[in-house]
Amino acid sequence: MSQAPLEGGGHVPKRLSGHRAAGAWASMRRRAAGHPAAALSALPVLVVVAVVLVDVVGGAGMIWLPLLAAGPALAATTNGPRGVLCAGLLAAAVAVLLGGRHRVPGHELTAVLSVLLTVTAASGLASALRVRRERVLAAVRSVAEAAQHALLQPVPETVGPFQAAVRYSAAAAEARIGGDFYALVRTSHGVRLIVGDVRGKGLPAVGTAALVLGVFREAAHDEADLLAVVGRIERSLARNLGPDDFVTAVVAGHPGPEQLELVNCGHAPPLLITASGDVTAVEPDHPAPPLGLRALSGQAPRLQRLRFAVGDRLLLYTDGVTEARDHAREFYPLAEGVARHVSDDPARMLTALHDELLAHVGGRLHDDAALFLLRRRTADEPAVCV
Repeated sequence: MSQAPLEGGGHVPKRLSGHRAAGAWASMRRRAAGHPAAALSALPVLVVVAVVLVDVVGGAGMIWLPLLAAGPALAATTNGPRGVLCAGLLAAAVAVLLGGRHRVPGHELTAVLSVLLTVTAASGLASALRVRRERVLAAVRSVAEAAQHALLQPVPETVGPFQAAVRYSAAAAEARIGGDFYALVRTSHGVRLIVGDVRGKGLPAVGTAALVLGVFREAAHDEADLLAVVGRIERSLARNLGPDDFVTAVVAGHPGPEQLELVNCGHAPPLLITASGDVTAVEPDHPAPPLGLRALSGQAPRLQRLRFAVGDRLLLYTDGVTEARDHAREFYPLAEGVARHVSDDPARMLTALHDELLAHVGGRLHDDAALFLLRRRTADEPAVCV
């Protein structure tokens, strides 16, 4: 899991500038997504109307009648069996009317009607199978959505002294879940969170993500030391992962006022956005291997302390964001995007970033991507207990 380089690395703040780029293209694509299906549903009628118009204008008679079979065939792609039957009956009625108008011989008209009957029957069967598959897919999506809510529990807008927001996109859009994960919990040791990425995709990655999150949510409450939380996750993965599997993650905690603790295990460096808008990549002081590989490397992660003042924001993300490429194979410049969309509202900021990311890749991501933003709210903002 290579990480794309980010500008402003280290701990020296670097203000990033650039004109504002709109992410409206991605929103427009989503709003227009439903129109093609509505247009396709009218195609069978349009085909019949077109045949009638051509016949009236050209008066070709029998030549155009076989084209009426396109009506029920097209209906199978967007309509149910009843819609296909209606399209077939309409086509047959038009064929009889046009045949009578041009005095088409009875055996020729019978042949056309036989073709229409055969196409309508085959299209009705295809439509029934398509409807059945769509119902199965809808059920699978429903189960996947329930699994996502159980695995990636909703993040509250405010927790303790923080505001939080998250945006997540799975590469397998139909499944809605993948190998990226996140969690935020409020414990007696302070607010703690994790953002990570499992090597691989599909159900094995989801299973590993569920294992990590389960251990984290338990250890976050039990262990006073953040390194002990990471140690619990490491030991669990060592017992359950294969030799080639690993997990990159950043675990963060809030031990006291204006303080954050970070443990980075081979993950992309978080971005610190100060109240004044400076964007800094928080590189680990002592790089550590991903979770699950400590026994091979012999290196243990270390705790990194970070000043986190009122109004500061910390953006954690997965490599599906920084490794997203456009048509020219250029990586998405996350740090520059953050500088363009800095906001005191975490949800609005992540929405703008997510829309810009989708616009950058042309509407669909090819890897799981997660964005998690934590902001230290001001004293006059109300707290919400969770």
